[in-house]
Amino acid sequence: MDYQYIAYTEDKRLVKGKLSAASEEAATSVLNYGGYQVINLKAITPFFNASKLRARLSRVQPKEITMFSRQLALLLESGTDIVTSLDLLQSQVANHGFKRVIGEIAADIRAGSSLSAAMGKHHRTFPEIYFRTIAAGEQSGNLSIVLRQMADYLERGSTTQKKIKAALTYPIMLGVAGIVVVSILVTVVMPSFISLYDAFGAELPIATKIVIDLSDWLINNGLYLLIGIGVVGVVGYIYSRTPAGKYHTDRLLLTLPVIGRVNQLSELSRCCRTIALLFGVGLPLPEILTQTIRGTSNRAMAKALSETQQELIRGEGLSKPMAKHSVFLPLMVQMVGVGEETGNLDNTLATVAQSYELEADDKISAAIGLIQPALVAAIALVIGFLAVSLLSAMYSIYGQVSI
Repeated sequence: MDYQYIAYTEDKRLVKGKLSAASEEAATSVLNYGGYQVINLKAITPFFNASKLRARLSRVQPKEITMFSRQLALLLESGTDIVTSLDLLQSQVANHGFKRVIGEIAADIRAGSSLSAAMGKHHRTFPEIYFRTIAAGEQSGNLSIVLRQMADYLERGSTTQKKIKAALTYPIMLGVAGIVVVSILVTVVMPSFISLYDAFGAELPIATKIVIDLSDWLINNGLYLLIGIGVVGVVGYIYSRTPAGKYHTDRLLLTLPVIGRVNQLSELSRCCRTIALLFGVGLPLPEILTQTIRGTSNRAMAKALSETQQELIRGEGLSKPMAKHSVFLPLMVQMVGVGEETGNLDNTLATVAQSYELEADDKISAAIGLIQPALVAAIALVIGFLAVSLLSAMYSIYGQVSI
């Protein structure tokens, strides 16, 4: 941020000027170090600040936070103090928004704030579980270890999301391409052949009649069909934004064929990782479940966790309430029970999370291997049927004309 100052020099001369600093305290420190006695200092707020706008629009990616966490842990382990470490990392960050956030965190720490409290002011950059875990690491004196654990946690979550997106991207693109090709054949190519068939007045095969009737119907009613699809889409979107709609949509995502199992395994592995991480740093189970609920994006999973938390507070433990909800798979429930009995809940759930991640990877690979050939075969059958109907009609016309 830029500041405008009025100050006295050591020889009692009055000077005015501008300088850039992370905060007002930092600007005052710089001026005092230079031998100036500050009289007035105020921030310069231009009508349009392009750099600030660019910083706000620069979204911080999970991989950037992961790299930041690993590098900060390394600097702290080497004996560098927290403020110097943040200054070094700020100079290396390319993302303008993240650079601004790190600078503000360093300024807050200079003013006496803790790292977790300073990070807590930036909810759009750091998820709540991140600075809550950092706070536990500060209290236990294991900040560098917790930073590495958070880096691993974020990296695993990001990797899982990328795999799911990759599994869905190609089939969606292939399906859209197939629909476009078939639509062009039916609405553009077929009408030209229909005029040819009408000119000869020949008797057409059944397959050709079906295609012609479909083409006529789409040409005459295609606009109404698109409007109907649009209306259904808008109504569905509006309903999915309501609390009930969000819950039922998320519930459906856990029960869909093939991909539903992948979503369920991914959500459960994330829950297991969260509970294991927070239990390892010493947080109580009710607080752990609160952070786990906030960390999940699936409302059905969040509702099951909330009901489990309520029964946990009433003294029912963790595994028994989980067993009442079908979203929690038997392996997870059994391992939670073992962890409760042995006091080793973090290690048992870390093992469950790894098992679910491996199973999710296998399911994703199997889904890709199943969906792609099925889509290719379906598109090939439709296009093949259209081609056969056109060719059979041509041969039929040729035979009737020859007679």
